[in-house]
Amino acid sequence: MSYELIGMVVLWTFLFGYVIVASVDFGAGFFNAYSLITGKQHVLTKVIQRYLSPVWEVTNVFLVFFFVGIIGFFPSTAYYYGSILLIPVSISIILLAIRGSYYAFETYGNKGHRGYAFMYGATGLILPASLSVVLTISEGGFVDMTDNGPFLDYWALFSSPLTWSIVVLSVSAVLYISAVFLTWYANRAGDFKATKLLRRYALIWALPTIVTAGGIVYELRSHNPEHFESLMNLWWMFAISLVFFLFSVWFIWKKKNYGMAFLLLIGQFAFAFYAYGISKYPYLLYPHLTVYDGVTNDAMAISLIVAFVAGLLLLIPSLYLLMRLFLFDDKYVSGKK
Repeated sequence: MSYELIGMVVLWTFLFGYVIVASVDFGAGFFNAYSLITGKQHVLTKVIQRYLSPVWEVTNVFLVFFFVGIIGFFPSTAYYYGSILLIPVSISIILLAIRGSYYAFETYGNKGHRGYAFMYGATGLILPASLSVVLTISEGGFVDMTDNGPFLDYWALFSSPLTWSIVVLSVSAVLYISAVFLTWYANRAGDFKATKLLRRYALIWALPTIVTAGGIVYELRSHNPEHFESLMNLWWMFAISLVFFLFSVWFIWKKKNYGMAFLLLIGQFAFAFYAYGISKYPYLLYPHLTVYDGVTNDAMAISLIVAFVAGLLLLIPSLYLLMRLFLFDDKYVSGKK
């Protein structure tokens, strides 16, 4: 296996990890803020706070690995994406700073401050929307090469139906993933009022998620026919993803095994996410940059692979201990410690 392919697999895996972990975090913040508006905070706040307290610092580890890796494995991405993503990424950094400040104010300031909670909830939707724009840009048609380097056509970007399809999917997927996980978490805590409410949220956001995913495929047919054709060649992976989705919703609907529903959800998004990534190969920015054009030298690639493997050997046990001591500890989940 070539170094560029290993690099893409590693980076895509870290990005998938961030999508799942961050979605739960983002959605939890939104549901917490929404409960304040609807007067349901007595139902959800305790469960959400017990989840957020031990994991909020872990979420961005996956994102840091991805950004370090993409620049390390493919240095040319810094040239192509560095200037055109200046505004979108700056917005995302500000939103991440707001989310970080929420934890500080909530921990050391006045607990339950509605203003902090609303800002935290709003960033849970705006942040994935701003980050998802990168996927739209990578599909091509929005970047012009000039004498001064790459130039992003903002009008073409924000007037494109593909852009808004991806933005809507990012928001609905965040809420769906988060609602399913929190339903499972609330059920383990024995908080049946929270379980009932979160289960309803999960069922509400299931349909928009699958519909908007189909909308992206439809928009790609006219925006990037080459990528659309590659997607169609991987129809079987999307079919498996759809089967996982149906079984996951069935488990939630029947109030059966919420843990199995979440595992099926991970499988659903894994098949769809990796199918999308495989179909994009070898393009990093269509049609200007491929993995073969931008890959680093062999020595650097080997060093990065060793570093990432070492990082995984440290990260995985840490995540296991985090889940064992907090997220899946019966006394902690139920609020007894």
